[in-house]
Amino acid sequence: MISTSLDQLCINTIRTLAMDGVQKAKSGHPGMPMGMAPVAYVLWTKHLNHNPLNMHWQNRDRFILSGGHGSMLLYSLLHLTGYKVSLDDLKSFRQLGSLTPGHPEYDHTDGVEVTTGPLGQGFTNGVGMAIAQKYLAARYNKPGFKVVDYHIYATLGDGDLMEGITAEAASLAGHLKLDNLIYFYDDNHISIDGPTEIAFTEDRAKRFEAYEWFVQKVKDGNDLKAIDKAIQRAKKEKGRPSIIMVRTHIGYGSPNKHDTAEAHGSPLGEEEIKLTKEFYGWDPEKQFYVPEKALKQFRKAIEAGKKSEAKWNAKFADYKKKYSELATELENIRNNNFGEAWKKALPTFTDAMATREASGKILNVIAPFLPSMLGGSADLAPSNNTFVKSMGEFQPGNYSGRYLRYGVREHAMGGIMSGLAVTDGIIPYGGTFFVFSDYMRGSIRLACIMGIRPIYVFTHDSIGVGEDGPTHEPVEQLAALRCIPNMISLRPSDANETVAAWKFAIEHKTGPVALLLTRQKLPTIDRKKYSSADNLVKGAYILIENSSTPDIILIGTGSEVQLALGAYEQLAKEGVKARVVSMPSWELFEQQSKEYRNFVLPPSVKRRIAIEALITMGWEKYVGDNGRIIGMNSFGTSAPVDVIFKYFGFTVENVVKTAKEIL
Repeated sequence: MISTSLDQLCINTIRTLAMDGVQKAKSGHPGMPMGMAPVAYVLWTKHLNHNPLNMHWQNRDRFILSGGHGSMLLYSLLHLTGYKVSLDDLKSFRQLGSLTPGHPEYDHTDGVEVTTGPLGQGFTNGVGMAIAQKYLAARYNKPGFKVVDYHIYATLGDGDLMEGITAEAASLAGHLKLDNLIYFYDDNHISIDGPTEIAFTEDRAKRFEAYEWFVQKVKDGNDLKAIDKAIQRAKKEKGRPSIIMVRTHIGYGSPNKHDTAEAHGSPLGEEEIKLTKEFYGWDPEKQFYVPEKALKQFRKAIEAGKKSEAKWNAKFADYKKKYSELATELENIRNNNFGEAWKKALPTFTDAMATREASGKILNVIAPFLPSMLGGSADLAPSNNTFVKSMGEFQPGNYSGRYLRYGVREHAMGGIMSGLAVTDGIIPYGGTFFVFSDYMRGSIRLACIMGIRPIYVFTHDSIGVGEDGPTHEPVEQLAALRCIPNMISLRPSDANETVAAWKFAIEHKTGPVALLLTRQKLPTIDRKKYSSADNLVKGAYILIENSSTPDIILIGTGSEVQLALGAYEQLAKEGVKARVVSMPSWELFEQQSKEYRNFVLPPSVKRRIAIEALITMGWEKYVGDNGRIIGMNSFGTSAPVDVIFKYFGFTVENVVKTAKEIL
């Protein structure tokens, strides 16, 4: 039941703005905002602790629209409560250059916390945000000083709950007892194809109870008092994340499309909108109409937010006097100021080792200097060397720990890392076998769109996996990463390039970085004889040459750089003018100036060989019509690493033979 006529007016303002925005764009999803408007109204006007004048206030509550297709709900709320979203922005919904794109976009629209659209991602990002909040609270809160004290709210639909990533994330959130999570399930019984009964008949309440969540049901999505009480109970709940299952009606109030799939993803139509507005008691001829009384009610959020932030600022000032070291540390990490100590601690290696081993040693050295680094692994810590003992484990009862046990949940790990990464100053890393990056691809792609900085530690990076065979030998995965805009992949050739890779990954702030690391041991390149590993940041560099005008260029990545060096030595003995190029990152190389790229790979040198124990696709760009590629054009096979490399032609002898063929 609606509590007052003012409440009714405010809720219908949200509904009509959503309908009008979708209709004007001739595209969008009006039904969800119409059904969820009461829930959103209660949350945003009575519970959400936020400041519309400063969306970056660090102690704000977070709100995620996991079903990003219902974006007009969020945009309407942002406009009404006073964020930098104007009525004209609502009228420009889904148009080129608009602040109101079809799905919410991080760092594009004021007040949007994460990019959502692919279902289940927002749900999972929220788990990452909740982990970050728990960690920061455990580290920085002191008696009388809750300087980190906020909730993460999200709205979910049936599609969110059907996605597998949600099952993974919900399971982990329950295990971790993340009671700072409060989610609203838009239980409207409708999906795009029709009633949910055609494919989704499980008892969702029992499912979340089994995940150890606090489950509440609101039988009527228009009952504001019931919604309010459910939120109050959820905020008081200790030791369990909350899901409030609200029985709503998609397209609420539409005489002909109420409770139908037609209301999901298409404009209602001008005549249907008029009929719906009449049902609401609205002037059917008015479009994008915001009654003054409703706007005044929503805009109370501005003054409330200013007071809330001011009160927090005063508390933090007192906190800084009493706990100056912790306060300074918190301010520094929020400003991405990590100091210089971690860089000075970076090791230099001389012994042969797998790059995964080098990575583990690097992490153990730098982690104590980076308190905002939170890492983990999808149940593969002993294999991908991601565990850092000094971090302690993030578990119920020990939220000050920084190492996350994700379990075998690669997809959730990817989405959770994004939620960590959008928390100011947090440096998340997560490890798994490179072949399982496929499970994470949706999360990786969204991280690239957002331009956030998770670090993916992908070990067992090629057919060098060996005995585990083709199911575990990544062949096409690097090509898949290389084609995602804003992704930086680094395949270091030895332990010291791995040091440079980690240094770059931590300092890089505008997108994700993937470290591709070997299972097998590699010689450490003598940097007194060869170029510095610090050149990794250029993407490709001349490792060695015996002439500034070579006849042939040997290009290698990762473990195959060793083959290029071996072939170079043999060719040099035979008087061949050759150059070896280590190319750990296509993406970084492409960011260099044309002059530098032509210096490393002179256009006049047509004879080139690329060597990479992965799929050959894309290398044509660097070897040209007169070059050759020694790579994979099939899946691998099961055999010891030396045997498998020889079988597929990854030997010094084959590189030399190929070079002679094209010289």
